[in-house]
Amino acid sequence: MTSLRRTCLALLGASLLLASAVAPAHEEKARRRADNAPLVIGHRGGANGYLPEHTLETYALGITLGADYIEPDVVATKDGFLIARHEPNLIDTTNVKELPQFAERRRTVVLDGVPTDGFFASDFTLAEIKQLRAVQSFPERGQDFDGKFQIPTLAEVIELAKRKSREEGRRIGIYVETKHPTYHQAIGLPLEDRLLQVLTAAGWNSRNSPVFIQSFETANLRYLNTRTSIRLIQLIDANDVKPDGSLDLTKPYDKPYDWVVSNRAGLFSDLVTPRGLQEIRGYADGIGPWKPYLISSACKKIEAGACADVSGDGVVDERDRVLLPPTNVIANAHKLGLLVHPYTFRSEQKRLTGSFGGNPVNEYLAFYEAGVDGLFSDFADTAVAARALFLLKHDPDYARCLLNARKCERNND
Repeated sequence: MTSLRRTCLALLGASLLLASAVAPAHEEKARRRADNAPLVIGHRGGANGYLPEHTLETYALGITLGADYIEPDVVATKDGFLIARHEPNLIDTTNVKELPQFAERRRTVVLDGVPTDGFFASDFTLAEIKQLRAVQSFPERGQDFDGKFQIPTLAEVIELAKRKSREEGRRIGIYVETKHPTYHQAIGLPLEDRLLQVLTAAGWNSRNSPVFIQSFETANLRYLNTRTSIRLIQLIDANDVKPDGSLDLTKPYDKPYDWVVSNRAGLFSDLVTPRGLQEIRGYADGIGPWKPYLISSACKKIEAGACADVSGDGVVDERDRVLLPPTNVIANAHKLGLLVHPYTFRSEQKRLTGSFGGNPVNEYLAFYEAGVDGLFSDFADTAVAARALFLLKHDPDYARCLLNARKCERNND
């Protein structure tokens, strides 16, 4: 347990004596519609701030740190197995480039319209994938565990979630992302039915299963909506945030790739308009927007059309920006009954908007207070600690239950 989480939980325990004086926020509870939200979703496992992403060890640690769901991104192997990797390209998340037996597999592939150099999962059988080992893909994070952990299959991730649920006495789910579905269809390895087959074999292909399926594309979610009752989430991307806080929608992060292929007009930003949300409601249960769609930030000072180094540390990053007021996206989505699960929350100082004072807990609290139903975090322990503080204020009885590590149900009256 990190010192930050210990501090927050200690604060929570000490404050429970005062809980009866805190009035329940009934309007807040009314918005919570799934799994005792706000959910903490372990992004790439929920502990990839500490260990290489998408490994059984990282998923297990993410669960230990408190994640409600763990996120396996799935891609297909040459022989049709679904494995947990952030991209079909294995070059940045495994040690494949160091293994001489696979040197000839390196090639350039056009991935969603972009020529991409590397080693691709579809050129490897599962047996060959099992010869690889995961590495930390963020250079600023610790590399001590590089080369130690295997690449798991989706079936192995589900087995882990079930086992940890039994061990911890709480429901732990999976939040699957289908990576580049149009690309996989084009190479003859479509993901959707393979995914449903794995879920069916695990007994997790029903509305009440602890499963979400998400995608940045729309056509595959529409297809899945006709094939399963599992909850579906439309991811919404962008390229960057402009100095004034508006979103930069530069290619290839301007629109879902299936829109590119079908020549459909529009941008990702159209999906968060009232009309776009109404469209999503027809085939999905919620949205997973990049977090600036909900609360953006602007440069504290703009010089020559770009952010200036206000902090004086010699670099320009999030610390040189200030938080803007929340948009109406959450409210509009909730009016339609859509869940809102933004991504990605990280603890490094350079990733925290200056308004948060260098404390990642403050960022989580801002989004919890804005009304999100869950969020994706690389550091599940920090997300859980911040949630404890949030719940102490808004739902002290539920906070007490969580502190005692019991299976808890919220009163959503």
